[in-house]
Amino acid sequence: MRRVMALWLSVALATLVGTFAVAGDAQETAPTEATPTTTAASTDEVVTGDTSAAVQAADQQMDAGTYATRLRDLEQRIDALKEQIFRSKARLSLLAETVLQGVVAGAQAVIIHENRMSSSYRLVKVQYALDGARIFNKADEEGPLGDQTEFEVYNGSIVPGDHNITVNLEYRGNGYGIFSYLKGYRFRVRSSYTFNAPEGKAVTIRVVGYEKGGPTAPLEERPAVRYMERTEGRAARASDSAEGAAPAEESGE
Repeated sequence: MRRVMALWLSVALATLVGTFAVAGDAQETAPTEATPTTTAASTDEVVTGDTSAAVQAADQQMDAGTYATRLRDLEQRIDALKEQIFRSKARLSLLAETVLQGVVAGAQAVIIHENRMSSSYRLVKVQYALDGARIFNKADEEGPLGDQTEFEVYNGSIVPGDHNITVNLEYRGNGYGIFSYLKGYRFRVRSSYTFNAPEGKAVTIRVVGYEKGGPTAPLEERPAVRYMERTEGRAARASDSAEGAAPAEESGE
């Protein structure tokens, strides 16, 4: 009996020792094989992620610049189309009135803008409306608009009778030297004028932007508008805009 118990204990002890030995070997070898693979994979992911982010950011910056350029070009084209539409709308409206009223002879109207402002003011925006319909709209900060002495605003048929012209002008200060502060100011003039177009006659209206008050007048009070009207077969008459024009406005940029 004692021999049997001793033999059974010997076998059980041997079995336990073998189990612990196998478990220890597995625990020592497993980390050595797995560690390099995990580290390499992690490094590749970091490098690839940084590169992709940089390329994506560069593409987005390039797309933003291209988009801004195309947007500016589109805005300029839209402004040009708007001006053409306004002109066409005014002419169609006048033509419709002529047909509906059965006018045969009709009348002719020519509107000319004349710029007599000094170099201290640069014309940057012009808007004209005839009987509430816009016939001219142009904004030009650095282009030829401010360099022109005069230009034609409208030339076409018109229904005989009374008509109204509405004018909106905007000037930018254009000082130099000690007057360089003028570049930060804007001056706006709003004015309206009523005229009569006789049937079978041609009426020419010259809208003159000029400086009133002389050199002692404040800068914001100088811009003004006056009108010179000439009808075929009649003497010319001039009309100042003192009653119709709103005071010039001064605003810093």
